[in-house]
Amino acid sequence: MLTFWSFSLKIDMKGVSAVSDKCAIFIDGGYLDKVFQDEFGSPRVDYLKLSKWLSRGTSIFRTYYYNCLPYQSNPPTTEESQRFSKKQAFYGRLKQLERYEVRLGKLEFRGNRQDGTPIFVQKRVDILLGVDLALLAAKNRITHATIFAGDSDFLPAISVAKNEGVLITLAHGGASNPPHDDLWREADERIQLDTTVVNSILRQNPRIFNKKVC
Repeated sequence: MLTFWSFSLKIDMKGVSAVSDKCAIFIDGGYLDKVFQDEFGSPRVDYLKLSKWLSRGTSIFRTYYYNCLPYQSNPPTTEESQRFSKKQAFYGRLKQLERYEVRLGKLEFRGNRQDGTPIFVQKRVDILLGVDLALLAAKNRITHATIFAGDSDFLPAISVAKNEGVLITLAHGGASNPPHDDLWREADERIQLDTTVVNSILRQNPRIFNKKVC
């Protein structure tokens, strides 16, 4: 009599080996910040609770968080220096969380809009996320991946992961920050961050992150 347990089977030329279900979580921090700000008023959330929700009950291999430090002119203004220091502190605290990795790209200044507001562009974030996802999938480290992102730059890596048998879940914001249509179609499953979810992941202990730096 065969008993089916909650693990996936990986079959190769040497036979059959069992690999427990593992989920890697990939968070585009810039997109997450925008969703939090535009849709929920920049709530103070518990990032471990956020990861647990994103894992959807699957054992977490690791959470990968991608973002950039704020831009600083040369020399930086007092406001720029303060903003930079606060973000450094926030990313440092994230790194201390269990099974959390922080990957930082670079924020580049691309001039000003007609109304005078600056244009900033994230660089290397999509490459860092794509490489991490593709490598974990190719090495059979994970069976599931949840990606909190909105643009289509990650599609090649997602295709590689799916070809390796990884189930892809897309997590995204609401109507104010919808994901790219191609990203939506490529995902196997989709979940939306809404008010009920945000209320469930709010920080309960103000001593954990005692300053509003996100």
